Amino acid sequence: MPRPARCRRIAQMPLYRSFSPDDIVPSEQVRMTVDEFEALRLLDSEGLTQEACARQMNIARTTVTAIYESARRKVAEALVQGKRLLIVGGVCEFTPCAIPENINEKGSKAMRIAVTYENGEIFQHFGHTEQFKLYDVEDGKIVREQIVDTNGSGHGALAGFLQAAQADALICGGIGMGAQIALADAGIRLYAGVHGDADMAAKALAEGYLEYDPDARCDHHEHHEGDCGHDHCADHHCHGN
Repeated sequence: MPRPARCRRIAQMPLYRSFSPDDIVPSEQVRMTVDEFEALRLLDSEGLTQEACARQMNIARTTVTAIYESARRKVAEALVQGKRLLIVGGVCEFTPCAIPENINEKGSKAMRIAVTYENGEIFQHFGHTEQFKLYDVEDGKIVREQIVDTNGSGHGALAGFLQAAQADALICGGIGMGAQIALADAGIRLYAGVHGDADMAAKALAEGYLEYDPDARCDHHEHHEGDCGHDHCADHHCHGN
């Protein structure tokens, strides 16, 4: 019986999760895992050696070689055969993000809810939100609130921002599949398809009666289908390589 795969340490979540040719609508897709993407990033973009890549990902050099070769084959398949390339899943652990200086420290017993925010309302396009409102909840009650500006747009960057802000849950309106993937990889629970007053929605979630749409999608800037196929480190017993 093969050993369970060891979790691969990921320093930077992919900012972009889906790539497709412009001149056709792909009928097939290629799935690259986040750890395969990380190996490509470190070796080809950052210029690390395989030994240095292995140390950073906390795996053996032979494992780096294997996942790097797999990643390159998938890129070639997508480019040559005109398939959509989707980056998703993998047996990964994410390097903890530093908390931005302008964000309050979360209490040890608090749940932090983030809401896409604009003028008191829930902003309806996650990937373009310029502010989040953060609510810290203890014993079913909101005890602290804070409005923070985001540090960029695009689902990958915003998911990383929320991870660094120690968010446990996100309330939003429309959201694309790539954003859902990025949030799930960051361990953030999603409550999508919510409209109206941000404070009321956060209070409803804190008290356990928020109504939301688990199938909500944002077609404003994303048009892909399919399940995300996550394999999270928390769901595995990570040993070996």
